[in-house]
Amino acid sequence: MRSSFDKLISWTGIIVAAVLLVAGGLLVWASSFATTNVHDQLAAQQITMPAAAALTTPEMKANLTQYAGQPMTTGAQAKAYADYYIQAHMDEQAEGRTYSQVSGEFMAALKSAPDAQATADLGQLRQSLFMGTTLRGMLLNAYAFATLGTIAMYAAIAAFIGSALMFVLGALGLAHARRITPIEAPAIERIPLTA
Repeated sequence: MRSSFDKLISWTGIIVAAVLLVAGGLLVWASSFATTNVHDQLAAQQITMPAAAALTTPEMKANLTQYAGQPMTTGAQAKAYADYYIQAHMDEQAEGRTYSQVSGEFMAALKSAPDAQATADLGQLRQSLFMGTTLRGMLLNAYAFATLGTIAMYAAIAAFIGSALMFVLGALGLAHARRITPIEAPAIERIPLTA
């Protein structure tokens, strides 16, 4: 009975090891797909990270100096550029207001038309913020996709380690099942029923 139980548990472990091995392979593929796609899509845009001289605030310098002058090809670069360069310039231009706020002001100015030049300037600011917000969103999506690729690689490593562990435990269990000597159950003595 013990030998059969050991074999059942061991084969279950080996099947789990095979499933983890396949899952690890798929996760490696997913990681490679995400990383390659992010690289290719960013490289196609031909964005160059700002030179060190263009970094005007301490926050820009702290977060962008390491990438200064490099072509943008990674999710980390995209996030840094979106958060510390594009956002900083948008905040400076709009004095901290969002695209939505400036757009509302522009629509109100069109209706009341107090000053044509002020309305035109507000319209240009609105367009700049729209483009900046759109570019920032796309870059942050590239960062998110790259992060998912990184997580998939860590999950693949964990799956491969789990697979190896389950395979070793399954093999040890099968070896143990072969060493167990079956014990014959003692014969049950039957007592005759007498009336």
